[in-house]
Amino acid sequence: MREDHEIFDLVSAIEAAEGKGTTFYSWLDVPASASTAQIAKAYRKKSIQLQCVDITILNVASALLTFLANSPDKNKGVKNAHERFARLGVVSAILRKPESRKRYDFFYKNGVPKWRGTGYYYSRFRPGLGTVLVFLTLVSSVLQYQVQRLNYRRDLKRIEWIIDQARSAAWGSKMIPLDGQRKVKVNLGGGSRLDEDGNVVGGKMVDMIVEGNSVYILESDGGMITVDSNTAVAPSLKTTWFPSLVIHILGRVTKRGTPTDDGPTDNGDAGETEDGSATTSDVPGSGAVTPKEGTAPALKNGRIATTMAGGRRRKAVKKR
Repeated sequence: MREDHEIFDLVSAIEAAEGKGTTFYSWLDVPASASTAQIAKAYRKKSIQLQCVDITILNVASALLTFLANSPDKNKGVKNAHERFARLGVVSAILRKPESRKRYDFFYKNGVPKWRGTGYYYSRFRPGLGTVLVFLTLVSSVLQYQVQRLNYRRDLKRIEWIIDQARSAAWGSKMIPLDGQRKVKVNLGGGSRLDEDGNVVGGKMVDMIVEGNSVYILESDGGMITVDSNTAVAPSLKTTWFPSLVIHILGRVTKRGTPTDDGPTDNGDAGETEDGSATTSDVPGSGAVTPKEGTAPALKNGRIATTMAGGRRRKAVKKR
């Protein structure tokens, strides 16, 4: 409420000028139960004190004349006399009105809240457009980073579940490791479900290879992709939208300023070493996300999407 905001400002200003813990009543030197007449009398006395007028007996008429003759602007001997006098008038007006005094008495008894509402602070500080944009950028980037952390934890649990399913199918319920390679089919769809006609439909079945403690996705061409914790994309502030945008723009600018290289190019063999073996650069789906909870792994051209670190591909193996 606007009235509450006025009270909040006065409380802060009076404590800053008159001392910590100073209240409307203590500043006027009256009890909290003082009547309107007592408050009016205390106001006149306090106003005279602020004007540094040395008087002994003063009636209402002379007090009014003194107020007009000795305005705060003429009183340069009192520190911040104008501000204090104006503040005193507002305090007196609040305590003289029943509704506003009732609002103040509530905060007087219960204390002024530390958080006074977004509207209160916005109306006081009035942040500019630049400040608002910076604030929104920071908040959205931090929130996106938190979402990345949640997704990363979820993906790690999903990967552990896939590995456990593959090992269970290869080793049996006792989970005793066996030597050699074991080709198994793993349901990555989270179990069977019912279709629209009420028929039982199995989940996504994927061919996998278990070799020792290592687990691989078996591709249609016989290649194998490692499934481990490195497959999950770790959270990073660099991958949030604003740093990514800045890095992208800087990359474009740098690329434009770099002269082109007219040297010889390869013939598509950059993804192979001298002995002809494949490297991680020719792994289909490198850099994509990990499988989501309750669904089959993300596939691209029939192959599971992996990261550069986790998507290690092996040569084709002879299927047993």
